[in-house]
Amino acid sequence: MIHDSVQELKARLAPGKRLLGLDVGSKTIGMAVSDATLNVAAAVDTIRRTKFTKDAAQLAEIIGARDVGGIVIGLPVSMDGSEGPACQSIRQFAANLDQKLGGQFDLGIAFWDERLSTAAVERLLIDEADMPRQRRRQVVDKMAATYILQGALDALGG
Repeated sequence: MIHDSVQELKARLAPGKRLLGLDVGSKTIGMAVSDATLNVAAAVDTIRRTKFTKDAAQLAEIIGARDVGGIVIGLPVSMDGSEGPACQSIRQFAANLDQKLGGQFDLGIAFWDERLSTAAVERLLIDEADMPRQRRRQVVDKMAATYILQGALDALGG
């Protein structure tokens, strides 16, 4: 079920279940998972996208293994707050994911404004971690997912 807010998602989340954060791009899906108390997000992995059915199968493995009860997907809202084609693509991905996995895992899905999340993570990896470009490419998507999920957890008051 797709919810209007992360607050609604949390309200229907079974006790002890975790949230999965996703940074969905055209080539990759960055993943992060919360702890059971919904306080801290941690990077998990990055999926190289192929076909939706394969992407969904890989997500299903993570959902089952990590005891996930809800998904927070970064929504690439424009700087002026409007939703463009990228947002529509993410909303369609979420609808497909809900249809494919929602019943199997009783998942809720909500969106989180991800404006500048990848840029913020890139800046952090350059300035704070002094990470070379090749290594940044390997971790930026899952770190962006962590940034998105942590923002949602902080808003929930974890």
